[in-house]
Amino acid sequence: MDSTMIVKSTTFPIFTSNPFLISPKSITLRPSTVSIKPPPPCFDYRQEISEESKAVIAESHPELLDLAQNGRLVLVQKKNFGPVPSWRTEFVEPETIWLVGTSHVSKESAVEVERVIRTLRPDNVVVELCRSRAGIMYASADEETGKQLRSNMFSLSGAGFFGAVGRSLNLGGQTALALRLLLAAFSSKISSDINRPFGDEFRAARKASEEVGSQIVLGDRPIEITLQRAWKALKWAEKLNLVISVIRGITSSSDISINKLEEAGSDDDTLQLYEQLSVSYPSLLPPLIHERDTYLAWSLKRSKAVNKCKSVVGVIGKGHMNGVIYALLCDTGNLRFRDLVGNNSNNGWIDGVVKSLVRDTIIGVLLWALYQFINAHS
Repeated sequence: MDSTMIVKSTTFPIFTSNPFLISPKSITLRPSTVSIKPPPPCFDYRQEISEESKAVIAESHPELLDLAQNGRLVLVQKKNFGPVPSWRTEFVEPETIWLVGTSHVSKESAVEVERVIRTLRPDNVVVELCRSRAGIMYASADEETGKQLRSNMFSLSGAGFFGAVGRSLNLGGQTALALRLLLAAFSSKISSDINRPFGDEFRAARKASEEVGSQIVLGDRPIEITLQRAWKALKWAEKLNLVISVIRGITSSSDISINKLEEAGSDDDTLQLYEQLSVSYPSLLPPLIHERDTYLAWSLKRSKAVNKCKSVVGVIGKGHMNGVIYALLCDTGNLRFRDLVGNNSNNGWIDGVVKSLVRDTIIGVLLWALYQFINAHS
């Protein structure tokens, strides 16, 4: 993969790759353990498929044409997909995939998602969530404001706090869990600063799906695996810089305003935490963006849930639209879900025990401190 990239301005100035001038060396991208081909710089879904998409939508569902014209709704038809791999000849891909590009803190995105689902009445609605984050869809509007604001893309949900911790440890390990809690606290702070909860579009998707009888499909890779792979992609100096940056973001005052939030609603959509991390730390691009784009594309057209379905709606962040559409169009059938999950490598048991004793002690204290911090600010 080409290591050159355009660095754009960030809504989160704390995310610099060298906040305290630690080891100022040039960053080299590490090769991914799976053969993921990101979109080439020249690929733009607006030019590749947008016009065809708008023409079909204008004829079949003109009431949704405004969303297609502003690029927030794209139709990808089966005829445009890459070939079905030989090992899945019995699999029948969906006839149509409708992608709704959203902002995770936008009320407008939630309204648009409801419009699309109620109009299309699809067989399945694939959301950019995994099992560990599915609780975001069930945060009730009747709940206290503080609890809503704490619900974000990194928060722990499930069968109680310790049950969620256990799942995170099993899938991603201690360091991924610690990083997740740090990012959860930071995301909660952002949400509180702008007084707007994360994930309104996912709650809208669940509600509309229940009304029309569509099945909700959790389409994103488990966050524990994503953070584990992201952590392994960083050099030690980058790891330290990242932790310091996030802690600074949690403890310092924020200048994020509603005006900046509205500006982030443009096509650039700069208020996307994963994307901003990847800008500051280019080695995070494969695990946080490219691999997840492909995983989402696979969930939309190749998961068991969508087999033999006619229509599927995908609710994903706008920052993933280009990569997901590229993966749908350029799929060669040589990857499987397991290739995007990866395997944990085990070292010698003595080395593992020693490392675990030290790491578990440190991380255990950190986890409990973060838990107390989040509760104290609820």
